[in-house]
Amino acid sequence: MPDNGASQGTIQKVGVVGCGLMGSGIVQVSAVAGRQVLVHEADATALEKGLGRIRGSLEKLCSKEKISAELRDRSLASIHTAETLEELSDCDLIVEAVVEDLAVKLDLFGKLGRIAGPRAILASNTSSYPITELAAACGRPDRTVGLHFFNPVPLMKLVEVVKTGETDDSVVQTVREFARSLDKTPIEASDTPGFVVNRLLVPYMLEAIRMLERGDATKEDIDTGMMLGCGHPMGPLTLMDYVGLDTCLFIAEGWHERFPENPLFDPPELLRQKVAAGELGRKTGLGIYRWEGDKKA
Repeated sequence: MPDNGASQGTIQKVGVVGCGLMGSGIVQVSAVAGRQVLVHEADATALEKGLGRIRGSLEKLCSKEKISAELRDRSLASIHTAETLEELSDCDLIVEAVVEDLAVKLDLFGKLGRIAGPRAILASNTSSYPITELAAACGRPDRTVGLHFFNPVPLMKLVEVVKTGETDDSVVQTVREFARSLDKTPIEASDTPGFVVNRLLVPYMLEAIRMLERGDATKEDIDTGMMLGCGHPMGPLTLMDYVGLDTCLFIAEGWHERFPENPLFDPPELLRQKVAAGELGRKTGLGIYRWEGDKKA
């Protein structure tokens, strides 16, 4: 775990907008790393659920002796809630982690551009939308980046730092140092669809479902082939069920709309059919596979 006594660079106070699965994870790792964290969540129920998730996660880490009771308590004490966005005005870094809806994000970045201090860095945890558009919405493209964490945030080591053509180099460096202080490994990516990981992962999953659709192989053999042949921890079709078929379709449709000339982004008909039928994967009990909780039936 990060050493709270280590140098924390120029980012001392972190604002997080959104306290869902990703937002609460970002709040947690920032607090454990010794930052003061201010979280804003418009939905009171979602806020309470997110804070409960953080408490439970820290308690579990403590019980497994991954962190001390002192660090657990100090981390919880450093997390504060903000009823309004304006309360984030003195944060050094504000991370957006709201719903993956471009209109919502653009509206939020417009507000953050007016609220944040002049030296604040604005970041988005989006996995699929252009950072350039968000940067334009806030009116400070030189101080806007993508900061894409992976779920579950406390466990996954990777963070994608996404820069646009206008992002200041010092901002990229500051955000990279911030990610390292969270015990994460940052990689840099340009502002292209899916950045690094999803740009490779989404077409891979879509081709797997095309293979199933064509009858090239069974779902079990496709997954087993990639697990034993490439050393992947799970096959692409199982992974789609974990991610959610609706989420995969949402991303693919958005990319296909913006880049219709790229056949890799074209959503397979079988994927559309399953989503239309409500077969969304593990969360509904039926997707590519049938599920009983977290286990394949």
